[in-house]
Amino acid sequence: MYEDKTLVCKDCGEEFVFTAGEQEFYAEKGFQNEPQRCKACRDKRKNAAKPQREYFTVTCAQCGGEAKVPFQPTSDRPVLCSECFAASKNQ
Repeated sequence: MYEDKTLVCKDCGEEFVFTAGEQEFYAEKGFQNEPQRCKACRDKRKNAAKPQREYFTVTCAQCGGEAKVPFQPTSDRPVLCSECFAASKNQ
């Protein structure tokens, strides 16, 4: 019933394929309009409103390795790298 269509992105001007599966999904959801942006431009537009997360570099309290964490560490609690944290959760 549906066939792949080649559309042009209104932001970057590149061609992208609107697949038959995507068309079927749009029809099931009741969407009337075809997409106007390629996947990359849709993602970029969606993420533009999100603030960039600030990361802090710390030394792991267990292995001494360097780690980046998305919170300001305090001196009263030890901070673990992701590997040491995962290992401590499994114990």
